[in-house]
Amino acid sequence: MKRLLSLALLGLLAACTTPQAIDQTAAPVEVGIIAINDFHGALEPPKASVGAPDGKGGTVAVPAGGAAWLASAVDSLKAEHPNNVVVAAGDLTSASQLASSLHLDEPAVGVMNRIGLEFNAVGNHEFDRGWKELQRLQDGGCEKYTRLQPCQLEQFKGAGYRYLAASTYKPDGSTLFPATGMKTFGSGASKVTVGFIGLSLREVPTLVAPEQIRGLIFGDEAEAINREVPRLKAAGADAIVVLIHQGGKTTGESDPNGCEGLNGGILPILARIDPRVDVVVSGHTHWAYVCNYGEIDPSRPILLTSANVYGKAVTDITLTIDPASHRVLAKKAHNVIVQSQAYSSGRGAVANTALYPAFRPRADVSAYVARYVEDAQAQVSRPVGRLSGPASKAANEGMTGGSLGNLIADAQLAASREAGAQIAFTNPFGIRAPIDPGAGGEVTFGQIYAVQPFNNTLVTMTLTGSQVRDAIEDGLSRAKVQQVLAPSANVHFTYDLGRPAGERLLTLTIGGKPVDAQADYRVTVNNFLAEGGDGFVTFTRGRDVRKGMVDTDAFQQWIGAVPVRQVPQEQRAIERRN
Repeated sequence: MKRLLSLALLGLLAACTTPQAIDQTAAPVEVGIIAINDFHGALEPPKASVGAPDGKGGTVAVPAGGAAWLASAVDSLKAEHPNNVVVAAGDLTSASQLASSLHLDEPAVGVMNRIGLEFNAVGNHEFDRGWKELQRLQDGGCEKYTRLQPCQLEQFKGAGYRYLAASTYKPDGSTLFPATGMKTFGSGASKVTVGFIGLSLREVPTLVAPEQIRGLIFGDEAEAINREVPRLKAAGADAIVVLIHQGGKTTGESDPNGCEGLNGGILPILARIDPRVDVVVSGHTHWAYVCNYGEIDPSRPILLTSANVYGKAVTDITLTIDPASHRVLAKKAHNVIVQSQAYSSGRGAVANTALYPAFRPRADVSAYVARYVEDAQAQVSRPVGRLSGPASKAANEGMTGGSLGNLIADAQLAASREAGAQIAFTNPFGIRAPIDPGAGGEVTFGQIYAVQPFNNTLVTMTLTGSQVRDAIEDGLSRAKVQQVLAPSANVHFTYDLGRPAGERLLTLTIGGKPVDAQADYRVTVNNFLAEGGDGFVTFTRGRDVRKGMVDTDAFQQWIGAVPVRQVPQEQRAIERRN
């Protein structure tokens, strides 16, 4: 009897230890993370390209983007990864194509629902119409928070994905949206869980009109990440992925998978975050890169990615996770160019290439987009006038306005003369697209709207000459990328970025005469600048403030006021270097 009991006990012990043995020998699990950023309501192909290696030491322009093509690219990656999750790093909405913007970006949300997005970090542009309107995008419904009418084509059901906002707080200290999310793959011994932290960049208050974010606090990004990592680990996360609407740029523009010369606002954040973070999916800079941050800081072997803009690329990230030790064994990523259809513009033709895969538009997404495009088409295609040629910002990271900035500033001055305006400025960072006129120089409202998609109003104020100088210095003295205000034709100035902050403006003339520091000047800017946006705090001190028309109305009136509007090519803001 004792021998039988001993055998039985051994059998029970064996039964108890067998699952543990299986756990220890479970095969690693691969998880595919499919990532995008900065979609900006690009329902249709944006007539833009991605520069990529041609295999011969040169570069080829690959036509890319468009919702239906993006959907097919995501589907192809899902097919490669049975365990998959689709995520985004913010700015999916606002600064959008007209067909999306006129419908309050409801179709942009609809597209993301159709491609299966699960988590999105809240970007700065998602706040453009106010945080209550953003909550409507999450929850659905037709409550009206803007001058445009919601639910124009259908009852809006809201986002099927979850917005994440770990560093955006309400007055009571709670986050506006959940800080984190989790997804589990497999079961039993092969189960693995990935935790996600999503957050905006701390500078949102300098990028969004103050009334749209009143009552919200935008905290330190690294502190929010470091608070959530141990919570996710305690909840069972085997891998940690950060989705953040902040990013960098590289010095190599012709390789979407390169990391040469990485710089920008993401670096100080990476330097401080918990080394248990495995991947950081970034955005905001509209750049494409894949970086091993461990080459910069070996103590933080973080994989850093970004996927361009307008759905022109999608990042294919693979994590190999050991379910027994709960560790990430390997990680890799590459950006897949979403090659769509060839196009022509005022800058020439861009053809398809066999060097990179081409995607077919997904039929259901094409049909969905077509409904909204057709509804907006009458406004999109309406001619507003003719230009003498293309107009665009300068190529120096968009910090100067170029010929397009000149054109806009002139239009805003003309539109606010009745308010006493003498000079006008516009912010280059708010110029969102170039203008490539069609046949005979024709420009449509759709093109005008693409340039300034924010529905800002013009504001005319009184500033002293000294304050005008200070306002220009506000942009020149930015801690990161400087921004040189684009002035109207009667304003010229020179500057030197090598001088100390606050002393970079060298000369300033108005109407051909040196500015009088004590004299009053009537100055027109858009309401974003008037409220201190982009760090231009001096404009908040203006006196005798008068609001005017919407900026797009002013722009189209200026272009249409003459048979052909000449694009002003002269340099009004000139950099001098010692």
